[in-house]
Amino acid sequence: MKLLVTGGCGFIGSNFIRIMLEKYSDCEIINLDKLTYAGNPANLKDIDNNPNYSFIKGDICDPHVSNVAMENVDTVVHFAAESHVDRSIEDGSVFIRTNVLGTNTLLNCALDSDIKNFIHVSTDEVYGSIENGSFAEEDNLNPSSPYSSSKAGSDLLAMSFHTTYGLPVSITRCTNNFGPYQYPEKLIPLFITNLMEGKQVPVYGTGLNVRDWIYVDDHCSGIDFVLNNGNSGELYNIGGGSELTNLEITHRILETLGKDESMIRYVEDRKGHDFRYSLDCTKLKKMGWKPKYDFKAALSNTVKWYVENRWWWESLKQ
Repeated sequence: MKLLVTGGCGFIGSNFIRIMLEKYSDCEIINLDKLTYAGNPANLKDIDNNPNYSFIKGDICDPHVSNVAMENVDTVVHFAAESHVDRSIEDGSVFIRTNVLGTNTLLNCALDSDIKNFIHVSTDEVYGSIENGSFAEEDNLNPSSPYSSSKAGSDLLAMSFHTTYGLPVSITRCTNNFGPYQYPEKLIPLFITNLMEGKQVPVYGTGLNVRDWIYVDDHCSGIDFVLNNGNSGELYNIGGGSELTNLEITHRILETLGKDESMIRYVEDRKGHDFRYSLDCTKLKKMGWKPKYDFKAALSNTVKWYVENRWWWESLKQ
């Protein structure tokens, strides 16, 4: 199997590459990444010399670069995206360019390259907020932010290439990820590193907004499962089954690091802040996949990683 992974220097993409190379000895991976602020070559420092791994610095919006990256590739796993909601609220234009136009470029290149499998990695945020119950794959999209709207647009584009051109596209939609190598602007690494620096952690509003959390290795295993068992033209929800309020997450991080509630600073709520995300993952579980990691243990491992790898995040926060 020869894979093109887009955005492979990002948080989830880098973990996915490492897991695939460890699991499959015959797997060759090309990593196409523009190296924006969240794309960090240090995420894959340990596999630089792996003969089955190669890197191309380039923009997925560039048809020439994308075509070159897809030469002799049979599978594309498309992670590359702008993904920070707060940044999208400040300026959504870069999100539209990368997430919609970039995906369109890749899909067109895939048509020209005889790709056998194209996995488009998306998010639970495209469904919007839900007070009760959980969203299944067939539910309508109702995104709230420029970020989630751009991802919804890329989802629709990807599926249209399957419907219109027969491109073998599958879409995965995942809940909130956490784990090693996550850029420290996201909630869990931001709070861990702030507390390590003796700084307070900013909690939006009342802190009662609910998210389902999944350890990054479980997300990557879900994508691998879809690669091997999924069908083109279908959607697959991937969730961790650990719904917690932001305040509950905060308290668990405080407890793990031996800090008290005085380290919490409540801040003005985010504009258009969705109250609750929740995915129904029955489809994938019936096929035989389920998350492996217990949330408590995974959070403890994550905190331990940031404690032991200050070299990785200190320069990013500066």
